Amino acid sequence: MSSADLRCDRCSSAIEADDLRCPVCNLSCPGSIQQDRPGTAIDILRCSGCGAAMTYEVSRRSAACAFCGSVLEIEHPADPLEEARVLIPFTVDRAQAERAYREWLRSLGWFRPKDLRTNARLETIQPLRWVGWVFDAEASVSWAADTDSDTHRADWAPHAGCAEITYDDVVVPASRGLSREEIALLLPSYDLGSADGGIDLVGDAPLERFDVPRSTARARLIEACERLARRRLEERHLPGRRSRNLATATVLRGLAARRFAFPAWVLAYRYKDRLYRTVLSGQNAGCLKGDAPYSTFRIAAVVAVALAVIALLTLIAI
Repeated sequence: MSSADLRCDRCSSAIEADDLRCPVCNLSCPGSIQQDRPGTAIDILRCSGCGAAMTYEVSRRSAACAFCGSVLEIEHPADPLEEARVLIPFTVDRAQAERAYREWLRSLGWFRPKDLRTNARLETIQPLRWVGWVFDAEASVSWAADTDSDTHRADWAPHAGCAEITYDDVVVPASRGLSREEIALLLPSYDLGSADGGIDLVGDAPLERFDVPRSTARARLIEACERLARRRLEERHLPGRRSRNLATATVLRGLAARRFAFPAWVLAYRYKDRLYRTVLSGQNAGCLKGDAPYSTFRIAAVVAVALAVIALLTLIAI
């Protein structure tokens, strides 16, 4: 029987061959499943700078972090770690990524240094794949809250109810190499359906490792379900326009998670002896987030002009 056919005897949730317990109801898995768990231990390389977990690739002959360039140190995890099994292909090649970076530099506002475009020197341009879970689930959510519906003469009135919520293709990032802001910008640019096929323009990009064991990963997914349930209730199910003191109880059914690897380009450029990072999507060159210096002279000039205008208006008023 394949891992895709394994189901929990209590709640019928999907169970993978590596699971010791059901990810939903915590029932112990059958002994036959536990005996089939792979026992091969692996080593990972931990970045001393950003904390990302990477694997060493002999073909690349590189022991530097693909996210920030810091030194990698060998780590021996005791528990088996998650591995990405679905790769979203790169549809942006190196030339497109560099061109998008140049256009981004030109688009920066007046408060940036005047010579930034001419003196910024691109030092590295690195493809990589950051990781995350994509899950589907169904949930029954019981809730209680105070809202401004049917309050009569009071400000708040108690309400309670139960809602059925379905989750489809919800992404929970597992990367430590990218910031939350960078991931939030990149996520809408990815086509999850493209993982089923298509040409990958970058076949040898470094792959980040999932940073937590299976049990912790499932706990994170359940926490994400509960956060999304609260948000969905506030948007669609609670009566009235305002609410407070929302309490929920979530019962999950059929949680199924897949481990994805998402393509991205990380570029590092130097301006006046300082290094700055830019990240862009591997599927949309226009989806880009980067750091850039500000011109203190131009900012000070604007502040001085504003103060002068205020002083002049004050004199006129007197």
